[in-house]
Amino acid sequence: MTDPRILVAGETLVDFLPERVGPLTEVESFDRRPGGAPANVAVALARLGHTPWFWTRVGDDPFGEFLTKTLEDEGLPPRFVERDPEAQTTLAFVTHDADADRSFSFYRDRTADTRLEPGRIPDETLEAAETVVCGGVTLASGRSREATLDLLARAQDHDCTVWFDPNYRPELWPDDDFAAVVGDALSDVDVLKATDEELELLELRGETAAELADAATEVGPHTVLMTRGADGSVAFSTADAPWGETTAEHHGYPVEPVDATGAGDAFLAGAVAAVDDGERDIEEVLAHANAVAAVATTAAGAMTALPSGTDVGAFRESAS
Repeated sequence: MTDPRILVAGETLVDFLPERVGPLTEVESFDRRPGGAPANVAVALARLGHTPWFWTRVGDDPFGEFLTKTLEDEGLPPRFVERDPEAQTTLAFVTHDADADRSFSFYRDRTADTRLEPGRIPDETLEAAETVVCGGVTLASGRSREATLDLLARAQDHDCTVWFDPNYRPELWPDDDFAAVVGDALSDVDVLKATDEELELLELRGETAAELADAATEVGPHTVLMTRGADGSVAFSTADAPWGETTAEHHGYPVEPVDATGAGDAFLAGAVAAVDDGERDIEEVLAHANAVAAVATTAAGAMTALPSGTDVGAFRESAS
């Protein structure tokens, strides 16, 4: 096997999905599922035929064993999957409302994914890589903040295309420093995938989506991919982007959602996969990313619902 062209970095955790819709106080039982936004992206890429390196850290505990076995079964190389003998694995309890939207309760106090160390990815790996994908959760606390910022900067030094998803979770940013920390990180980002809420939280100059995206590109990224749930997505880019200066929109695909958990991760993986395949039409990148996300919402679980390339192809054919 040749070295992967893509490196994904960030947390892997266990999602506990509720047996029923409603607040956590009313749910009596849960299903255990593998999760974590970067882990979902890495697995989605593997299923789409673009197996990446994945740098993550889990506890040396039964949940960590469950997650490392899951990643192995998905075909991800184990080289950068770390086990921490002194910290536990992060847990997240999910709740759903009637529209399949979700909220999270995290058990993440000094857990393994907060203890990533700078410099763990060697220069030769970044020299061989073309794309690096990171999420914002590891910026929220612990040693992992420094490790993530270090990786973003070094990826730029090695001319990798850096994709970033802030993945804002209010429970994980108690000190209200999201805008400052993520804003600093954006200077080393090429493609920013975000919701309009996340762009607003970054305290950028502007009020409309276009103004916020334009302000984000002044900080660093050449492209902003704004996801809009069931309404699809829109892309804003500068002349530095491979697709040039443009605005593009895709209205998404109609599906009956079962669980929206991980849809944004599926979208990001779909966009990265399309570009890795050589796609330079941003409208087609959005269409492919939206299709991957749409299929991912039709089954329960974030990682377990991620589709294969064959699934996505069949879905797009049926939707055309």
